[in-house]
Amino acid sequence: MGTQIKHMISAIVKEKDGTIKLTITIPSSEVVKTQNEAIEVMIQNTTLPGFRKGKAPRKLVEEKLDKASIQEEVLKKLLPKFYVDAVSENKLKPIINPKIHVEKIEVGKDWQFTALVCEAPIIELGSYKENVKKITAKNKIIVPGKEPQQPKSEEIIKALLDGVNCQIPKILIDQEGDRLLSQLLDEVKRLGLNLDQYLASTGKTPESVRKDYEQKAENDIKFEFALQRIADKENITVDQKEVDEAINKAKDENERKNLEANRYLLTSILRQQKTLDFLRNL
Repeated sequence: MGTQIKHMISAIVKEKDGTIKLTITIPSSEVVKTQNEAIEVMIQNTTLPGFRKGKAPRKLVEEKLDKASIQEEVLKKLLPKFYVDAVSENKLKPIINPKIHVEKIEVGKDWQFTALVCEAPIIELGSYKENVKKITAKNKIIVPGKEPQQPKSEEIIKALLDGVNCQIPKILIDQEGDRLLSQLLDEVKRLGLNLDQYLASTGKTPESVRKDYEQKAENDIKFEFALQRIADKENITVDQKEVDEAINKAKDENERKNLEANRYLLTSILRQQKTLDFLRNL
């Protein structure tokens, strides 16, 4: 199906926090065309008494078809296509999958849906070096008979974040917060507890837990993007030899295969580690 961007109507709103809302209209002509295509496929796969498979009259088959299933098939085909066209039309570079909400579906009329996305936040590193140096200075103090005090990673992270300025899109915080909460629920279940028992044991409420994890999500995201920005600025790279060495250090064959299959992710992790080492040595 060759839908052209010019046939699509999209409106874009960019929130202060960086969240982007696309409102996308799918012309009724495209809806009807795709509905007919979906119905034809269903007809070919439908058998009615007295007819061979795919040979029953269209009118008889349509009467038996589930309207919700047809609508679902149409949405499956059109939403991704029109979303991608809207992204291209508005020259966006989303870093997450969109949060889709169907706004309007009426027979014989245009359909409309919204998509919430965001691009990478703009990172201003500010006085991060000065802040980190105040922490790393501890391991440069020589005291006779004592080992130099190594700064904790948590201290370096806090010092870095104190110097960084950026606005994290709420949709990104919500997504990461949901992931962290899902991990928490899995851990609670492994302990043989339910959520109410966990909350009672910690003296927290669902609202306070959510708030804590949203704050953690925001800091984690800010830290990750700050490391990327520093790595870019300081030309910190990872070559294939370093990736191969990390894979060869795998504890068993299963882990080695997993690392080999995720070389891109491993490269990203190694780059983060090298950037942290850079900070420790400031």
